[in-house]
Amino acid sequence: MDKEYLKKPRAWDAKGIGRFMVRIGPISSVFDITTFLVLWYVIGADSPARQTLFQTGWFVEGLLSQTLIVHMIRTRKIPFVQSRASLPVLVMTGAVMLFGLWLPFSPLAGALSMQPLPMSYFPWLIGTLLAYCALTQGVKGWYIRRHHEWL
Repeated sequence: MDKEYLKKPRAWDAKGIGRFMVRIGPISSVFDITTFLVLWYVIGADSPARQTLFQTGWFVEGLLSQTLIVHMIRTRKIPFVQSRASLPVLVMTGAVMLFGLWLPFSPLAGALSMQPLPMSYFPWLIGTLLAYCALTQGVKGWYIRRHHEWL
């Protein structure tokens, strides 16, 4: 958390949390649909024979996006630029993301019904993650201006 946020105790605001979920939550769905379309139409994971590829791509995008969202919502500032998480949080974020990227290429992949992702998947993944972060930051800024609060 940012130091200025921790300076005074805050009451739990269930109404504010609910309002936050309704505004920010659907962003994930936008990128779920985007990932589905990329995997189906661009990567060609469009048949039962290619379902393992689809599931692997879906897993990797889901893991990385949900790991990054922690940084997006932990501060009202721009994460990684205006506010950085503590070193342990950054290290664990990197470790989880690297592990998720490695897993489909690892000896564990077969046991987990995963398969290596084609290199053509990764520019789409990066674009999706950057767009997810940008849209979340935009909606977060709007939310703060509209409600004069952030969580």
